[in-house]
Amino acid sequence: MLGSDQGLRRTTLPQLTPGAAVDQLGFETNQSIELNGIFPAFEEWLRTFTKGLYHYLDIPLDLRDVPPFYKSVWTSCREIPVGETRSYAWVARASGRPKAARAVGQAMAKNSLPLVVPCHRVIGNDGGLHGFAGGLDLKRWLLEFESGIS
Repeated sequence: MLGSDQGLRRTTLPQLTPGAAVDQLGFETNQSIELNGIFPAFEEWLRTFTKGLYHYLDIPLDLRDVPPFYKSVWTSCREIPVGETRSYAWVARASGRPKAARAVGQAMAKNSLPLVVPCHRVIGNDGGLHGFAGGLDLKRWLLEFESGIS
């Protein structure tokens, strides 16, 4: 994860190694320093999530470089309850741009906070799984895992 004085900035999907996670975080890691425990609430949230427990993560997010439409999409996405899915069209309507379902897909593709912004809960209007940075197998697994979380 990467953070700033304004909040959590970037996360990754699960990776096989710490080095792979750093690679996923991208160029920003070049100017980063390592601080353990800077976001203890996020670390605790991840621990409880992997144990099948879920609560809404209410920590500051650093979205200063995120376009306004993407912010509204990501905010709407965060409102999708665990264990449920919503369509790209639903997210477009919830974001105030009902005809922007394709643009929602683009915003999901640029999601720099996977799991915190649960873009895996967004599915096609046909009910099918479409596009996910971690691959459709991981998307399917996350949805199945979350369906068992109360």
